[in-house]
Amino acid sequence: MLKLNTVEVIYSDVILILKGVSMEVPEGKIICLLGANGAGKTTTLKAISGLLYTELGKVTDGSIYLDGQRLDDKGPVEIAKLGVIQVMEGRRLFEHLSVEENLRLGGYLSPGDLKKELGMVYDYFPKLKGLRNAESGYLSGGEQQMLVVGRAMMAHPKLMLLDEPSMGLAPLLVEEIYAIVRRFNQEEKTSILLVEQNARAALTIAEYGYVMENGRVVMDGPAARLIDNEDVREFYLGLSEVGKKKSYRDVKHYRRRKRWLG
Repeated sequence: MLKLNTVEVIYSDVILILKGVSMEVPEGKIICLLGANGAGKTTTLKAISGLLYTELGKVTDGSIYLDGQRLDDKGPVEIAKLGVIQVMEGRRLFEHLSVEENLRLGGYLSPGDLKKELGMVYDYFPKLKGLRNAESGYLSGGEQQMLVVGRAMMAHPKLMLLDEPSMGLAPLLVEEIYAIVRRFNQEEKTSILLVEQNARAALTIAEYGYVMENGRVVMDGPAARLIDNEDVREFYLGLSEVGKKKSYRDVKHYRRRKRWLG
């Protein structure tokens, strides 16, 4: 469905961020993209959705295809019309609008009946139905996260790009939101590319994962294999091979790279 082939991204014609990234998101699957801050995860999502255009960034090499259609030569509006919807990090809302008004904006590109789409979102997020007239800027962090995911659902996307949906949320709330995302994926057959630093949460719902560092994919594989991998356990789950807590900074960068690329 989605294919990135050796994608290179440069900002302001000077700063090289992505350095030959290749990955795939098969139809109807959940794929996760893991990595620390600055690894290039969000830039990868923006390259797919076309939002690089708003930040003086551009794909300078490689290609991005969705169902055989090239995306990297299109703008964000055209890409959204093709069914690619990004849920950005930071819970971007129209804070002065109500919950339902935010959802209705998300349904702008939906070919279906707006009332039916609202009913679908309220079925996935019953709490939002009780808050439908509330001003979205006054919602809790968890409620706002539900709202931005629900707003993306309104468009019935072919591909949903989720950027750090667990950020700043309590573990139980993360578990609840991820269970809903997985249910939506299974029932609506929407493909999902999930960007996370929270590897434990992401690998519980993803089927396959990629690990990025410094603009490159340094590891990939089935989620079950990644969660058992010594380096993933050590640096993203916080456990050494003997089960003791260990800091990401305890091992030098070059040692990680040697093991991952060796």
